[in-house]
Amino acid sequence: MARPRRIVLVRHGESVGNADDTVYEREPDHALRLTEMGRRQALETGVRLRELFGREPVSVFVSPYRRTHETFEAFGLDPDLVRIREEPRLREQDWGNWQDREDVRLQKTYRDAYGHFFYRFAQGESGADVYDRVSAFLESLHRSFETPDPPENVLLVTHGLTMRLFCMRWFHWSVAEFESLSNPGNGETRTLLLGADGRYTLDRPFERWRTPEPYGRTG
Repeated sequence: MARPRRIVLVRHGESVGNADDTVYEREPDHALRLTEMGRRQALETGVRLRELFGREPVSVFVSPYRRTHETFEAFGLDPDLVRIREEPRLREQDWGNWQDREDVRLQKTYRDAYGHFFYRFAQGESGADVYDRVSAFLESLHRSFETPDPPENVLLVTHGLTMRLFCMRWFHWSVAEFESLSNPGNGETRTLLLGADGRYTLDRPFERWRTPEPYGRTG
């Protein structure tokens, strides 16, 4: 089975919700646009991606949110070299009802105390729920490597938590390791690189904000 040389994960540029969380009281999360700063971040990321991919074909999977589609369009990749598919399983974590700001504030406090992986927002998802759908997507991704023309490059345009959970699933990180890591910044990338030994490595780590505290031994 041929495998891609690179799997590039990109977090969308800054959205209006990142800049002002009161917007969630008026607009649904999936419809939020990029800010001007977010567009600049996406343009800058696009320059680096075009240099990285050169004239090689790229298989692209984009979260169905407006801000991820706008981020991808700002990359300016050659449409003749790109095959793009919208992938709902790469969407943002569902936070539930954002209309009550005080309730959201309390739930975020509970989540920070309980743990980002296990805490489930009321009417929403936990990190574990997102992990499960990312795992299902990975099964589909691996099947795409078995096609007659497997992609040399894969690009996922998604969200910060989803990026961490994708890497957690791929590299078999523990829950404690996941909980110790921070989301990448808006417009940031992480790349899985295929080595001569057939294994993938991450081009650079996620920032760690605390030492992992596992309940027992892990791999």
